[in-house]
Amino acid sequence: MVNQEIADIFHQISLFLEMDGVPFKPQAYRNAALAIESISEDLREIYKKGGLEALNDIPGVGESIALKIEEYLKTGKIKYFEDLKKKIPVNIEELVAVEGIGPKAVKALWRHLKIKNLKDLENAAKKGLIRKLPNFGEKTEKNILQGIAFLKKTSGRFLLGDILPKVEEIESLLRNLKEVEKISVAGSVRRKKETIGDIDFLVVSKKSSKVMDYFCNLPGVIKIWGEGPTRSSVRFKDGFDADIRVVSKKSYGSALQYFTGSKEHNIAIRRLAIEKGLKLNEYGVFKGRKMIACQDEEEIYKILNLAYIKPEMRENRGEIEAASREFQGLSGGLPKLIDYQDIKGDLHCHSKWDGGANSIYEMAEEAIKMGYQYLGISDHTKFLRIEHGLDEKRLIMQRREIDKVNQKLKTKNYKLKILQGCEANILNDGSIDINDEALAKLDFVIAGIHSNFKMEKNKMTERMIKAMENPNVDIISHPTGRILMKRDEYQIDFDKILKKAKEKGTILEINSWPDRLDLNDVNIKKAKEAGVKMIINTDSHQRDQMRFIKFGIAQARRGWAEKEDIINSQSLEKLLSFLK
Repeated sequence: MVNQEIADIFHQISLFLEMDGVPFKPQAYRNAALAIESISEDLREIYKKGGLEALNDIPGVGESIALKIEEYLKTGKIKYFEDLKKKIPVNIEELVAVEGIGPKAVKALWRHLKIKNLKDLENAAKKGLIRKLPNFGEKTEKNILQGIAFLKKTSGRFLLGDILPKVEEIESLLRNLKEVEKISVAGSVRRKKETIGDIDFLVVSKKSSKVMDYFCNLPGVIKIWGEGPTRSSVRFKDGFDADIRVVSKKSYGSALQYFTGSKEHNIAIRRLAIEKGLKLNEYGVFKGRKMIACQDEEEIYKILNLAYIKPEMRENRGEIEAASREFQGLSGGLPKLIDYQDIKGDLHCHSKWDGGANSIYEMAEEAIKMGYQYLGISDHTKFLRIEHGLDEKRLIMQRREIDKVNQKLKTKNYKLKILQGCEANILNDGSIDINDEALAKLDFVIAGIHSNFKMEKNKMTERMIKAMENPNVDIISHPTGRILMKRDEYQIDFDKILKKAKEKGTILEINSWPDRLDLNDVNIKKAKEAGVKMIINTDSHQRDQMRFIKFGIAQARRGWAEKEDIINSQSLEKLLSFLK
């Protein structure tokens, strides 16, 4: 968990520096934070093995930042960060979480109204004080109040991408405990929901008291909500709660099914059991007083005349009916969900050409490690100047580099093909920010909305449809524009978007970035039912982020997507046939 602690500090440092208008440094700290979040090895172990030099070898970490990591590992603090907080004592992360509030706005709010936190911001907005400030106005004030309301709606939850590494660390510690015979993560984490409330662990152990004592004294535990012989609940310093239950070996399967959920799925399953004259609870399936199934989940579903339902699908959205049909050998059974090993490449990756952390060759190296057949470099185009977006001339220059890298890979007998694309910007009128002649020379074109998110529904829908009508546009990136727990989806008529995508053969992206996971699971299922092809991409801005692909795959599975629904589960030859 120390990795995330340090990454969080670097994110905040970048915000403080941006607030003060410091050039270049904010991006350096941002890159370092993203790099640290992405590495799997604990920074303490890296430092233990190789000292300061090993820290400096982490991509995106320079000498100055390595020294600050060392300082934190030794003292638990970074003086530079503490000094920044003293200069302007605001909760900058809390404030910039409100849509439309950036670091410079935070500085202005502090300077004029002494706003330190979300509560201060809300009070000032309700009193009509913000609209009076230079460069704010009544509309901004209204948007701030809407943004705060959205944050309140999502409070108490954590991104799957943030929580999963911590869950895996805790699970590993418990698994290595000799008293633990068997352990599983349950709840919404097991179902791979995009946001998580709390964490549930199930354990089989003959010495439950030792397991409970160990759990309640894990590193990072700051509060014990309850400690009992078979169940304990704690809070970690990162703010999330975790429960552990010790269950008997014979009831493990039924307990895992019950505590995995969802609530809606479980209610429907229990109703089905009652219809069959059975009783189902966390201890087993009973006919009268006799237990007839309990040890594994497959057995639970089988006794109810259902095919096994994968955890990601358990939301009571038709999976029980499909499982019944499959059990009976009828058509319309459960989908064969796309597997975590099925992806053959990633087409949404950024490089140093537009502010990414790594060169094209370094991104290629990572793709090779992941066993990919192809890699798409899709840097931003010129509208996004803050990202150093590429214009027509720079795209030509980039193509030359890609050709050189492909040749280099070929001479080394690597079976990876780099494709040149771009992430073009859909402007307010639906046009693309780069000319068609330049787009036509690319292997593929991704287009996305990166501005003016609050357009009226019909206008936003028309904007996207016009972009899809451009014959050069192959893929729509993060189609609903949401940022989880920060920004809601923009308003579009998704049914019209699906109809146009089907008509034009436009591919919709499932963006694996943990803050996005866009398309959501409901829209993925709609796209599948409409016969619209999708692609799972990471939107990586550095090489280690390519491993975010697992979150996009999980999202696709929650949306019932199969291998044939996802174009980058196919070979390079088939992939190219999907692209115009």
